[in-house]
Amino acid sequence: MSNKSLPALVDVAWLQSHLDDADVVVVDATTHLPIPKDGPYVPESGRATYEAEHIPGALFAELLTDFADPDAEQAWTVPNSERFADAAGALGIGPGAKVVVYDQSAGFWATRLWWHLRLEGFDEVAVLDGGIAAWKAADLPVTDTPSTATPREFIAARRPELLRSTEQIRAALDDDSTILVNVLDEPTYRGETTTYARNGHIPGSINVPVAGVLNAEKGGFKSVAELRETFEAAGLLDTEKTIVTYCGGGIAATGVAQALSLVGRDDVAVYDGSMTAWAADPELPLVTGESPRPS
Repeated sequence: MSNKSLPALVDVAWLQSHLDDADVVVVDATTHLPIPKDGPYVPESGRATYEAEHIPGALFAELLTDFADPDAEQAWTVPNSERFADAAGALGIGPGAKVVVYDQSAGFWATRLWWHLRLEGFDEVAVLDGGIAAWKAADLPVTDTPSTATPREFIAARRPELLRSTEQIRAALDDDSTILVNVLDEPTYRGETTTYARNGHIPGSINVPVAGVLNAEKGGFKSVAELRETFEAAGLLDTEKTIVTYCGGGIAATGVAQALSLVGRDDVAVYDGSMTAWAADPELPLVTGESPRPS
């Protein structure tokens, strides 16, 4: 999308060697989302987790409040650009900064902030591959000492093509040029769980579970070669197609969006409301069963 010096993903060795750079801003985006076996989920702030331990110098991003629309029905809904710019600038994110995001939970809160920054026109952002678990596995230090930000002025320049609303998804249901990708687990996709108001998936959407882009043994993302194989099989590398990912609430969807960026597709959009918004409206169609394949 634009020239940038920071890759979408950095490893712990890179961060260790750049941790004291004046232009590097490390952000802990930890949020907790306990997933029940059945029934709705309730998100929780990760601030206490951050305060207990974090990478030295890291600042905390409260995705549930500071980086969300306080008036929206769904949690962590994208706010207006002005609110986002205020929150980002307060953390020292802005021109001249290189941002590295991690979290201490599922990993997709980090990709959520990575995507959100890019949505607002900021490209110098990377995710720490494997998060704090990889950092600690390398015997690198953590601390409970609070960090102080040096504020910058964040200048938002939203890229609306990276975001989809419920209305836009509904309008594109019969659009053969769009591939809608459900990244939830297979049973939820097929409609065998009741996590949301109604079961199933959006008609025409294919299932590419976010777990499939992760390295279960080592943590972090699978290799680029493995990711490319997965996405090629799903038809997601066809540049003539528009790719939109969705999940339960627009979080895990950003994990697949970032994985796609690692194989060259940095144009993936995210349906922000995802299943939480779609299933809440009984007028919107849902289907159950197996995944169709793109033509």
